[in-house]
Amino acid sequence: MVMGMASILSSLNGHHHAACWLVLIGYLLDLADGAVARRLGACSALGAKLDDFADFTTFGIATSLLLRTTDLLDNILCVCYVLSVFVRLCFFTSGIPFMYRGLPCIYSSGILASVSLLSGGNLVVLRIIAAAMIFFMISQSFYPHDKVLESQAWKKVVYAGGVIMVFCSSFPPACVYYLLWSVSYILFPTSLWSSKV
Repeated sequence: MVMGMASILSSLNGHHHAACWLVLIGYLLDLADGAVARRLGACSALGAKLDDFADFTTFGIATSLLLRTTDLLDNILCVCYVLSVFVRLCFFTSGIPFMYRGLPCIYSSGILASVSLLSGGNLVVLRIIAAAMIFFMISQSFYPHDKVLESQAWKKVVYAGGVIMVFCSSFPPACVYYLLWSVSYILFPTSLWSSKV
């Protein structure tokens, strides 16, 4: 949630690059928070609600502001993006264990933040991708709920690579890394990312 609020403030103050990186750091933290809570025995109903608020702040509001301009249509797109994240978070249960309905908003945010950095904030590209991500989030497709840090060793390596990319890598490779990671979840949800401990 802190990363999301910091990203919102960065966007409002015109620090676009910082806003994108804060979303990507929030991406890493979101994948880790559940594993840490379970390891510490700190799981609770309140924690689950706070997680949804944090997701909405970071992957809804903060990510939508990456699309914001003074143009009315862009602002409408921002509102639609936030609403799709809201719908996704409210109705993600599928009735099938370890499965979601609709693309988890963390991956759509990872794609938007990465593309925004790689394209220099190209609005035409971002509008197209945002529209596609809205479609994926509100679709009825099934996506696996994989606890990356509590799954196969190679997924932990992917996560560790994400951490290294944020802190130790040059700018374009880090963006490409997060883009490929997020897109792989859309293209190969079951074959790569299904829950297997």
